[in-house]
Amino acid sequence: MKLKLGLPKGSLQEASLQLFRRAGYDIAVNPRSYFPRIDDDEIECMLIRAQEMARYVEDGILDAGLTGRDWILENQADVEEVADLIYAKQTLGKVRWVLAVPNASPIQSVKDLEGKIIATELVKVTERYLSENGVRAKVEFSWGATEVKPPVLADAIVEVTETGSSLRANGLRIVETVLESNTKFIANHAARRDEWKRQKMETVVMLLKGAIEASGKVGLMLNVRREDLDKVLEVLTALKRPTISNLTDPDWVAVNTVIEEKTVREIIPRLKAANAQGIVEYPLNKIVV
Repeated sequence: MKLKLGLPKGSLQEASLQLFRRAGYDIAVNPRSYFPRIDDDEIECMLIRAQEMARYVEDGILDAGLTGRDWILENQADVEEVADLIYAKQTLGKVRWVLAVPNASPIQSVKDLEGKIIATELVKVTERYLSENGVRAKVEFSWGATEVKPPVLADAIVEVTETGSSLRANGLRIVETVLESNTKFIANHAARRDEWKRQKMETVVMLLKGAIEASGKVGLMLNVRREDLDKVLEVLTALKRPTISNLTDPDWVAVNTVIEEKTVREIIPRLKAANAQGIVEYPLNKIVV
């Protein structure tokens, strides 16, 4: 038996492949194939655009897949949302679909779009957003390069952004947020009722979430005299409980913990001042709880 798993092709592809690798899977893509090789004989992968993923999972062509909340809503797909996987193309965070207009546009809110033209790839979600705000406007599907369409081809756009830098570079300003989205692990309802497939999915999700949890963190090991242990623990007070182990010398203990990588340069000098010795920083692959 195999779990048929869809991986997002396109903007999320490389970030997704890297996530699987950090989770311990040896996965590789042949540029001429839509079927990545994975070192798990119980998984069969297929590259599918995130925009279409939910449909294929709903129809049972795929047992499970990774796609965005945005495309689940756009397709109004009946799938089980198994887990949130908070990562995007550039960052470990969520993305926003925003209403944007040229800097010189008089449009200040969604209410100002009455009778206007809006270009977007997220047509159905945008139409529902306008309806909820009592606005009648024309929503046109955009095949790409959406940022360059205002003001000649459209009055406004609804576009996805992580940082807003692309919008600013194209002379656009954000008016409102239409939708916040993040990557989700989704499953076909029938596949989730299959005990073997359900367990396989849970294993994959656990490892992926562990890899995300480890991103931006490092392990820290150190030795300290028992008499100085309280001072070291005061430095680590904001962290989860560190592991404390006895050493062959009864006067000393070893401390092992996980910290945010960006805090290393601030914490290590304080640990040294608390008489910690043999401080070692090491990278994390994943954290499994």
